[in-house]
Amino acid sequence: MNKVGGHRNFGYGKRMAWAGKQAIRDRYGDGRYATFAAHAERWKVFSAWCQEVFAIRDARQVDHSVIETYGKTLSTQVNNDRLSVAYAQNLLSTVNVVLESMRGDRKVRIAPAATVGERSTVRSTAPAGLDRDMVRQCAEHIRSAGHQPVASVIELARELGLRLREASMLDARLALHQARTLGAVNITAGTKGARGRHVDRWVPASQTATDCLVRAAALQGDGRNLIPPEMSWRQWNWRVHRVWSVARDSYGLEKIHDLRAAYACERYQQLTGSEAPVIAGVRRASRDDDHKARDVIARELGHARRDVVAAYVGSSR
Repeated sequence: MNKVGGHRNFGYGKRMAWAGKQAIRDRYGDGRYATFAAHAERWKVFSAWCQEVFAIRDARQVDHSVIETYGKTLSTQVNNDRLSVAYAQNLLSTVNVVLESMRGDRKVRIAPAATVGERSTVRSTAPAGLDRDMVRQCAEHIRSAGHQPVASVIELARELGLRLREASMLDARLALHQARTLGAVNITAGTKGARGRHVDRWVPASQTATDCLVRAAALQGDGRNLIPPEMSWRQWNWRVHRVWSVARDSYGLEKIHDLRAAYACERYQQLTGSEAPVIAGVRRASRDDDHKARDVIARELGHARRDVVAAYVGSSR
């Protein structure tokens, strides 16, 4: 148990944000770092909001009405296009998870989807980043500005279909060896829900991907990955997004996560011989080929279900 005694924040500490982190650590243990970090960051947002709006510094004072007000605030931001539905749902989910861990019950739980709306699970617009040359030029721009590790992370996200955390925590030296000897890379670090510890996830490495790994491995040197040893994940994450936001617009690019979707669309065409539905506007591959391709892409992206792939390549109907 990570309780420190006393009554405030159900015994998890005097400061609400810090106490929530201890409750999350108590729930998940030392594993699932990515899950822990995501919940901790979102709980910090809620704690700051509680203090600003209700002057609440103790989670014991958070009741259902407080959470409903928070939900309405998020819903307004969603309606004003200041917040995505997915992120708003995640913020509310974190409140549910942390308070359940602290309280030991689910009495103040709120339904995220009913509060801020349903998130779309089917991509309806082609992802930015399909044009590999634009991604390469953007990476070169970032590299010339002195941010070589960031440029490599961007390239790896596009060429291997990786999440930002996965690209950042990839052991590029090992991955380069795998690419050269096996033609594929096993993604084990930084995976969602710590799946990489238990399930192999082999992603094919093209010559372009191998070239990117050569550059990344040279930058990594004797380090474990591309994250500078003096930086925390939070600091590195902030730097990557700051550098990316400055460079991307000149090359018609948007979210880093779109590079992962671009990879998925490209793989769909390689596997089926047809453009991804989100690009073609309709499914042109046979249903059997479509399903087989989605199964492969789901594994390569680190998902357990075929239907999740619709968020990357469009509908299978």
